[in-house]
Amino acid sequence: MAPIPAAAGPHRQYHWPPKARSTGLQAFKYSVCFDWNTAVHAQATESAPKRRPFTRQELQAFFDRADDEVDRIAGLGRKGWLPAYRDAVLFKVAYCWGLRRNEVRHLQTVDFSRNPHAREFGKYGALQVRYGKAMRGSPPKRRSVLTVFDWSAEIIDDWLERGHLHMTDGLDLFPSERGTLVSETALNRRFNRYCEDLGLSPGLDIHSLRRSYVTHLIESGMDPLFVQHQAGHEHASTTALYTSVSSDYRVKTLRRALDSTVRDALAGMED
Repeated sequence: MAPIPAAAGPHRQYHWPPKARSTGLQAFKYSVCFDWNTAVHAQATESAPKRRPFTRQELQAFFDRADDEVDRIAGLGRKGWLPAYRDAVLFKVAYCWGLRRNEVRHLQTVDFSRNPHAREFGKYGALQVRYGKAMRGSPPKRRSVLTVFDWSAEIIDDWLERGHLHMTDGLDLFPSERGTLVSETALNRRFNRYCEDLGLSPGLDIHSLRRSYVTHLIESGMDPLFVQHQAGHEHASTTALYTSVSSDYRVKTLRRALDSTVRDALAGMED
């Protein structure tokens, strides 16, 4: 390539405007970074400061309230017992597998499968979540959630035998009476009513069932990495953000740590 002639210096080669030649390029400041050509550096979190998980006592009371509603409506001879039964099962499934509201709404009967390493759960040993929370611009994220509670399979089996077949002959696990997916509005309304009836303190929403799942698994001694994978979190920090272990659990953890420290110290003195 031939060298650039001296006469064709920077100004002549690039055709700088006269003002640029006289004042210098440093006088012209233009932004080159915009929303469309920059990455967003933010930590995604599902832990709103005011939201919290259920305590174990609250959760049991909530599930009992949902079951009582089914019995109450059925005892009156009204057809509303079926949607109440559906929602009672949906709330329990959201907790048993740590699901978000949209994930549990989109479940289908074909999403369950056997886990050869946990045969006691039969055909409900694992759950394929196909509508997981998506990153911006990406399709829904899939994940497999292993069954951990011994009463989970019984809930699904009972619903399919006694409730589901009366609502649809399709694959959707929790359909509405019109054959569509159960609406978020209907679920929120029923959830809030049960919480109000029980006089539960503020901070609970449907996502609290998922928060409770993560919290209770950690309290039970499950490996944090296992819990992270079950919840579908990419980072352990996300799981930690909305894990709210109880005061009793923290006291017991501290006691074990202190006792271990004392034993080690005493063993060192004996040596």
